[in-house]
Amino acid sequence: MDVTVNARRRWLAALAWGVAGAAVLGGAPWARAQTPETPDALIQRVAAEVFDTVKRDPALRAGDIARISALVDTKLMPHVDFERMTASAVGRFWRSATPEQRQRLMAEFKTLLVRTYSGALTQINDQTLVVRPLRAAADATEVVVRSEIRGKGEPIQLDYRLARTPQGWKVYDLNVMGVWLVDTYRTQFAQEINARGIDGLIATLAERNRSNAQRS
Repeated sequence: MDVTVNARRRWLAALAWGVAGAAVLGGAPWARAQTPETPDALIQRVAAEVFDTVKRDPALRAGDIARISALVDTKLMPHVDFERMTASAVGRFWRSATPEQRQRLMAEFKTLLVRTYSGALTQINDQTLVVRPLRAAADATEVVVRSEIRGKGEPIQLDYRLARTPQGWKVYDLNVMGVWLVDTYRTQFAQEINARGIDGLIATLAERNRSNAQRS
């Protein structure tokens, strides 16, 4: 899909807010224990704090992979259902993957996402994230939190899919400017698996990650 440079920059800025918004699920565990919050309230409350952290950290704004990986590991990954995200991206082939293949797929997919979208953090500047009121039943186990990024230009759509788990609400997909992240990778992964099998997909992801590391 062809996009203009400006559109790509806006998409990266949106994804940066997606990372920040998802990372808020890692904030203030003591507050969760005392006063449970709805997913939309949680994202609205903490997103600004995450944005401020990025704004004050020159290494994050410069795209330092080590710093970004640390941010993902400490703030994001404990509160993302990454196994579900990877399984959804792999699709029906996940059922036939061995436990070892699943672990390798998750590891390479995580590295790919971090390295591919690390530049998104450098796009954070004067935007604000506005979360829309949540429309879901009180006993809902899955919700979509809808929001938009407001700043210069038109607002940018940014939605989150979350599921209630025994460990709390967890993000398992992001919609940036009308495109769900999992859907995008599912198409790419299916083509690779049909051509080369699951091990072929793992090898392709590993090679892409090596190339990205050499360019960084």
